[in-house]
Amino acid sequence: MLQDHLGTSERADAFYDRQVQPRLTTVMREFISRQSMVFLATADARGHCDSSFRAGPPGFVTVLDAHTLAYPEYRGNGVMASAGNMVENPHIGLLFMDFAQDHIGLHINGTARLLGDQEFRAAHQANPLIPVDTAPGRRPELWVHITVVEAYIHCSKHIPHLEPARRPQGAALKRPKDADYFTTAPTTSLLTDR
Repeated sequence: MLQDHLGTSERADAFYDRQVQPRLTTVMREFISRQSMVFLATADARGHCDSSFRAGPPGFVTVLDAHTLAYPEYRGNGVMASAGNMVENPHIGLLFMDFAQDHIGLHINGTARLLGDQEFRAAHQANPLIPVDTAPGRRPELWVHITVVEAYIHCSKHIPHLEPARRPQGAALKRPKDADYFTTAPTTSLLTDR
C-alpha cells in the first residue's frame, strides 16, 4: 500500500527481482566470513521488538551452507532478551555492516532456533567450518541456528568509514563501569537535561 501511495512500486519490484535472494550466494558467504560484528533484530510473541549487537573474531557467524548460519551465545547479563524472543517468535533479522573496506551491508531475514553447545556440535560434527574455540577461554552456552529466508544488500549510501583500532586500556578509559554507565549521574557533562 505504501509503495503504491508513494509511487515506488516499480523501483521496489526491480529491487526484489535483482537483489533479494532466497539463499546466501557465494559472494554473501565470503562477505559474512570476513565480518566481526552483526546487528540483530528480534521480537517477542506480542511483536515487541528488541535490537542487539554481537561481535567476535572475523567469521564468528559461521555459514553452514547456502541456507544456514549459526553463531555462539555466551554468558551475559542474564536477561536473555534476544534468545528469549527467539523462543517466543523465531523470526530474526541480521544486519552485517562493512564500515572499513567495501562500505556495504547485508540483510538476512530468517528463522532461529536455539541449541546447546553439545547438541549443536553433535548435529554438525562432520562440518569442518564449526570453530573449535570460538572465543579463547569462553564456551558458548547456546548456538543460534538460523535458516535463511531472504538475503539482500544494504547500499553503501551514508555508511561511514570507520577504522578498526585498539580499545583504550587502564587509565585511558575514564568512564563509569558498564553497570553504572547509564544509571549514575555524571559528575560533569556537556549535555544537560532540557
